[in-house]
Amino acid sequence: MTILVTGATGNVGRNVVELLLAAGAPVRATSRNPKTAELPAGVDVRAGDLDDPGSFGDALAGVEKLFLFPNPSGVAGFLHLARASGVKHVVLLSSAAVSEPGETAGPIGLMHLSVERAVEDSGLARTVLRPGAFASNVLQWAPAIREGGEVRVPYAESTVSPIHERDIAAVAVQALLSDGHEGATYELTGPESMTQRRQVELIAAAIGRPVTVVDLVGDAARAQLEDQYGAFGVPGLVDSVLGTYAASVGTTAPVTDTVGRVTGRPPTAFADWALEHRTAFTAA
Repeated sequence: MTILVTGATGNVGRNVVELLLAAGAPVRATSRNPKTAELPAGVDVRAGDLDDPGSFGDALAGVEKLFLFPNPSGVAGFLHLARASGVKHVVLLSSAAVSEPGETAGPIGLMHLSVERAVEDSGLARTVLRPGAFASNVLQWAPAIREGGEVRVPYAESTVSPIHERDIAAVAVQALLSDGHEGATYELTGPESMTQRRQVELIAAAIGRPVTVVDLVGDAARAQLEDQYGAFGVPGLVDSVLGTYAASVGTTAPVTDTVGRVTGRPPTAFADWALEHRTAFTAA
Protein backbone atom coordinates (compact mmCIF):
# COMPACT_ATOMS: atom_id res chain seq x y z
CA MET A 1 0.00 0.00 0.00
CA THR A 2 1.69 3.18 -1.19
CA ILE A 3 0.99 6.38 0.73
CA LEU A 4 1.26 9.69 -1.10
CA VAL A 5 2.30 12.84 0.77
CA THR A 6 1.49 16.16 -0.88
CA GLY A 7 3.12 19.32 0.45
CA ALA A 8 6.02 17.05 1.35
CA THR A 9 8.58 19.84 1.70
CA GLY A 10 6.49 21.84 4.19
CA ASN A 11 6.90 21.88 7.97
CA VAL A 12 4.25 19.19 8.52
CA GLY A 13 4.60 17.25 5.28
CA ARG A 14 8.32 16.67 5.72
CA ASN A 15 7.68 15.24 9.17
CA VAL A 16 4.91 13.01 7.80
CA VAL A 17 7.38 11.62 5.26
CA GLU A 18 10.05 10.97 7.91
CA LEU A 19 7.64 9.30 10.34
CA LEU A 20 6.15 7.07 7.63
CA LEU A 21 9.66 6.01 6.60
CA ALA A 22 10.52 5.25 10.23
CA ALA A 23 7.41 3.05 10.43
CA GLY A 24 8.52 1.12 7.34
CA ALA A 25 5.67 2.34 5.14
CA PRO A 26 6.16 2.77 1.37
CA VAL A 27 6.19 6.53 0.84
CA ARG A 28 5.72 8.57 -2.29
CA ALA A 29 6.01 12.35 -2.12
CA THR A 30 5.26 15.10 -4.57
CA SER A 31 6.95 18.42 -5.17
CA ARG A 32 6.73 21.09 -7.84
CA ASN A 33 10.45 20.49 -8.31
CA PRO A 34 11.56 17.00 -7.21
CA LYS A 35 15.23 17.82 -7.89
CA THR A 36 15.30 20.41 -5.10
CA ALA A 37 12.97 18.65 -2.63
CA GLU A 38 15.87 17.24 -0.55
CA LEU A 39 13.70 14.48 0.93
CA PRO A 40 15.23 11.45 2.69
CA ALA A 41 16.58 8.48 0.81
CA GLY A 42 13.93 5.82 0.32
CA VAL A 43 11.21 8.26 -0.69
CA ASP A 44 9.76 7.95 -4.19
CA VAL A 45 9.66 11.63 -5.21
CA ARG A 46 7.45 12.58 -8.14
CA ALA A 47 6.44 15.85 -9.76
CA GLY A 48 3.05 17.24 -8.79
CA ASP A 49 1.46 20.66 -8.46
CA LEU A 50 -1.88 21.01 -6.67
CA ASP A 51 -2.65 24.01 -8.88
CA ASP A 52 -2.54 21.58 -11.82
CA PRO A 53 -4.37 18.36 -10.85
CA GLY A 54 -3.46 16.69 -14.12
CA SER A 55 0.20 16.74 -13.08
CA PHE A 56 -0.57 13.97 -10.55
CA GLY A 57 -1.50 11.25 -13.04
CA ASP A 58 1.78 9.41 -12.57
CA ALA A 59 2.15 10.16 -8.86
CA LEU A 60 -1.25 8.66 -7.93
CA ALA A 61 -0.65 5.28 -9.57
CA GLY A 62 -1.00 2.53 -6.96
CA VAL A 63 -1.78 4.94 -4.11
CA GLU A 64 -4.48 3.94 -1.60
CA LYS A 65 -4.00 6.62 1.05
CA LEU A 66 -2.78 10.19 0.94
CA PHE A 67 -1.88 13.14 3.12
CA LEU A 68 -3.38 16.24 1.56
CA PHE A 69 -1.92 19.70 1.91
CA PRO A 70 -4.75 22.28 1.60
CA ASN A 71 -4.90 24.09 -1.73
CA PRO A 72 -8.36 25.30 -2.71
CA SER A 73 -7.56 26.18 -6.32
CA GLY A 74 -7.20 22.63 -7.66
CA VAL A 75 -8.50 20.42 -4.88
CA ALA A 76 -11.75 19.26 -6.52
CA GLY A 77 -9.99 18.14 -9.70
CA PHE A 78 -7.21 16.50 -7.72
CA LEU A 79 -9.66 14.55 -5.56
CA HIS A 80 -11.62 13.40 -8.61
CA LEU A 81 -8.41 12.09 -10.13
CA ALA A 82 -7.37 10.51 -6.82
CA ARG A 83 -10.63 8.59 -6.51
CA ALA A 84 -10.45 7.45 -10.14
CA SER A 85 -6.88 6.26 -9.48
CA GLY A 86 -7.95 4.06 -6.56
CA VAL A 87 -7.29 6.23 -3.51
CA LYS A 88 -9.50 5.17 -0.58
CA HIS A 89 -8.61 7.48 2.33
CA VAL A 90 -7.52 11.11 2.64
CA VAL A 91 -5.92 12.67 5.72
CA LEU A 92 -6.40 16.41 5.32
CA LEU A 93 -4.33 19.12 6.97
CA SER A 94 -6.91 21.79 7.80
CA SER A 95 -6.97 24.48 10.51
CA ALA A 96 -8.59 25.24 13.84
CA ALA A 97 -9.75 28.48 12.22
CA VAL A 98 -12.54 26.44 10.62
CA SER A 99 -14.02 25.90 14.09
CA GLU A 100 -14.43 29.61 14.79
CA PRO A 101 -18.10 30.58 14.62
CA GLY A 102 -19.69 32.42 11.72
CA GLU A 103 -17.84 35.31 10.14
CA THR A 104 -15.12 35.26 12.80
CA ALA A 105 -13.56 32.33 10.96
CA GLY A 106 -12.10 34.94 8.60
CA PRO A 107 -10.45 34.22 5.24
CA ILE A 108 -8.10 31.56 6.65
CA GLY A 109 -10.96 29.57 8.15
CA LEU A 110 -13.12 29.97 5.05
CA MET A 111 -10.31 28.79 2.79
CA HIS A 112 -9.76 25.66 4.85
CA LEU A 113 -13.51 25.08 5.09
CA SER A 114 -13.76 25.08 1.30
CA VAL A 115 -11.11 22.35 1.13
CA GLU A 116 -12.83 20.32 3.87
CA ARG A 117 -16.08 20.49 1.90
CA ALA A 118 -14.33 19.40 -1.29
CA VAL A 119 -12.91 16.37 0.51
CA GLU A 120 -16.33 15.55 1.94
CA ASP A 121 -17.95 15.89 -1.48
CA SER A 122 -15.34 13.59 -3.05
CA GLY A 123 -16.87 10.54 -1.40
CA LEU A 124 -13.48 9.36 -0.15
CA ALA A 125 -12.99 8.27 3.45
CA ARG A 126 -11.45 11.17 5.30
CA THR A 127 -9.71 12.22 8.48
CA VAL A 128 -9.48 15.95 9.13
CA LEU A 129 -6.72 17.52 11.22
CA ARG A 130 -7.43 20.99 12.62
CA PRO A 131 -4.28 22.26 14.34
CA GLY A 132 -4.16 25.60 16.07
CA ALA A 133 -1.06 27.82 16.13
CA PHE A 134 2.07 26.08 14.85
CA ALA A 135 5.10 26.44 17.09
CA SER A 136 7.05 27.07 13.89
CA ASN A 137 5.12 30.32 13.33
CA VAL A 138 7.63 32.02 15.64
CA LEU A 139 10.40 31.45 13.11
CA GLN A 140 9.22 34.77 11.68
CA TRP A 141 10.95 36.36 14.69
CA ALA A 142 14.27 34.65 14.00
CA PRO A 143 15.94 37.40 11.91
CA ALA A 144 15.12 40.12 14.45
CA ILE A 145 16.32 37.98 17.37
CA ARG A 146 19.54 37.08 15.57
CA GLU A 147 20.30 40.62 14.48
CA GLY A 148 19.32 42.73 17.46
CA GLY A 149 17.85 40.70 20.29
CA GLU A 150 14.56 42.58 20.04
CA VAL A 151 11.28 41.39 18.57
CA ARG A 152 8.19 43.46 17.79
CA VAL A 153 5.07 41.42 18.55
CA PRO A 154 1.48 42.44 17.74
CA TYR A 155 -0.46 41.96 20.98
CA ALA A 156 2.31 40.21 22.87
CA GLU A 157 -0.16 39.34 25.65
CA SER A 158 -2.42 37.40 23.26
CA THR A 159 -2.53 33.67 23.93
CA VAL A 160 -1.86 30.55 21.87
CA SER A 161 -1.34 26.85 22.58
CA PRO A 162 1.47 26.21 20.10
CA ILE A 163 1.84 22.73 18.64
CA HIS A 164 5.03 21.15 17.34
CA GLU A 165 4.75 20.37 13.63
CA ARG A 166 6.03 16.84 14.34
CA ASP A 167 3.05 16.22 16.65
CA ILE A 168 0.64 17.16 13.87
CA ALA A 169 2.51 14.76 11.59
CA ALA A 170 2.39 12.00 14.22
CA VAL A 171 -1.41 12.21 14.34
CA ALA A 172 -1.54 12.15 10.55
CA VAL A 173 0.66 9.05 10.42
CA GLN A 174 -1.51 7.24 12.97
CA ALA A 175 -4.56 8.03 10.85
CA LEU A 176 -2.80 6.75 7.72
CA LEU A 177 -1.42 3.53 9.22
CA SER A 178 -4.07 2.36 11.68
CA ASP A 179 -7.79 1.71 11.56
CA GLY A 180 -10.56 3.65 13.24
CA HIS A 181 -9.78 7.19 12.12
CA GLU A 182 -12.05 7.41 9.08
CA GLY A 183 -14.66 10.13 9.54
CA ALA A 184 -12.83 11.70 12.50
CA THR A 185 -12.04 15.39 12.88
CA TYR A 186 -9.17 16.08 15.28
CA GLU A 187 -8.68 19.43 16.97
CA LEU A 188 -4.95 19.63 17.71
CA THR A 189 -3.06 21.88 20.13
CA GLY A 190 0.12 21.91 22.10
CA PRO A 191 0.06 21.05 25.82
CA GLU A 192 -0.09 24.57 27.25
CA SER A 193 -1.72 27.96 26.76
CA MET A 194 0.78 30.80 26.82
CA THR A 195 1.18 34.39 25.72
CA GLN A 196 3.30 35.33 22.76
CA ARG A 197 5.53 37.13 25.27
CA ARG A 198 6.07 33.81 27.06
CA GLN A 199 7.07 32.19 23.77
CA VAL A 200 9.78 34.83 23.38
CA GLU A 201 10.95 34.19 26.95
CA LEU A 202 11.28 30.47 26.23
CA ILE A 203 13.22 31.16 23.04
CA ALA A 204 15.54 33.42 25.07
CA ALA A 205 16.07 30.62 27.59
CA ALA A 206 16.84 28.17 24.78
CA ILE A 207 19.48 30.43 23.20
CA GLY A 208 20.93 31.59 26.50
CA ARG A 209 20.59 35.34 26.08
CA PRO A 210 17.86 37.92 26.71
CA VAL A 211 15.38 38.98 24.04
CA THR A 212 13.42 42.22 24.39
CA VAL A 213 9.72 42.22 23.49
CA VAL A 214 8.14 45.35 22.04
CA ASP A 215 4.39 44.96 22.54
CA LEU A 216 2.47 46.46 19.62
CA VAL A 217 -1.22 47.30 19.95
CA GLY A 218 -3.74 49.29 17.94
CA ASP A 219 -2.36 51.06 14.87
CA ALA A 220 1.19 49.85 15.57
CA ALA A 221 0.00 46.24 15.54
CA ARG A 222 -1.94 46.82 12.32
CA ALA A 223 1.10 48.33 10.61
CA GLN A 224 3.23 45.35 11.60
CA LEU A 225 0.65 42.88 10.29
CA GLU A 226 0.25 44.85 7.06
CA ASP A 227 3.99 44.43 6.51
CA GLN A 228 3.72 40.72 7.30
CA TYR A 229 0.56 39.75 5.43
CA GLY A 230 -0.20 42.58 3.03
CA ALA A 231 1.73 41.01 0.18
CA PHE A 232 -0.63 38.01 0.18
CA GLY A 233 -3.37 40.26 -1.15
CA VAL A 234 -6.12 38.39 0.74
CA PRO A 235 -9.02 40.73 1.58
CA GLY A 236 -9.75 40.87 5.29
CA LEU A 237 -6.71 38.83 6.31
CA VAL A 238 -5.04 41.54 8.40
CA ASP A 239 -8.33 42.46 10.08
CA SER A 240 -8.97 38.80 10.90
CA VAL A 241 -5.52 38.18 12.41
CA LEU A 242 -5.62 41.47 14.31
CA GLY A 243 -9.05 40.64 15.73
CA THR A 244 -7.97 37.18 16.80
CA TYR A 245 -4.92 38.52 18.62
CA ALA A 246 -6.80 41.33 20.36
CA ALA A 247 -9.69 39.08 21.42
CA SER A 248 -7.38 36.52 23.07
CA VAL A 249 -5.59 38.97 25.38
CA GLY A 250 -6.33 37.94 28.95
CA THR A 251 -7.87 34.61 27.94
CA THR A 252 -6.68 31.02 28.05
CA ALA A 253 -6.13 29.43 24.65
CA PRO A 254 -7.89 26.08 24.09
CA VAL A 255 -5.85 22.99 24.94
CA THR A 256 -6.90 19.52 23.78
CA ASP A 257 -5.61 16.06 24.66
CA THR A 258 -5.96 14.78 21.09
CA VAL A 259 -2.26 14.29 20.35
CA GLY A 260 -1.90 12.09 23.43
CA ARG A 261 -5.06 10.10 22.73
CA VAL A 262 -4.17 9.37 19.12
CA THR A 263 -0.41 8.85 19.38
CA GLY A 264 -0.08 7.46 22.91
CA ARG A 265 2.45 10.10 23.94
CA PRO A 266 2.04 13.66 25.23
CA PRO A 267 2.46 16.61 22.89
CA THR A 268 5.80 18.41 22.85
CA ALA A 269 6.21 21.43 25.13
CA PHE A 270 7.06 24.70 23.41
CA ALA A 271 10.21 24.97 25.53
CA ASP A 272 11.43 21.72 23.97
CA TRP A 273 10.54 22.95 20.49
CA ALA A 274 12.59 26.08 21.16
CA LEU A 275 15.59 24.01 22.22
CA GLU A 276 15.34 21.89 19.08
CA HIS A 277 15.24 24.99 16.88
CA ARG A 278 17.58 27.28 18.78
CA THR A 279 20.09 27.50 15.94
CA ALA A 280 17.45 29.25 13.84
CA PHE A 281 17.59 32.11 16.34
CA THR A 282 21.37 32.21 16.67
CA ALA A 283 23.05 31.15 13.40
CA ALA A 284 23.63 33.74 10.68
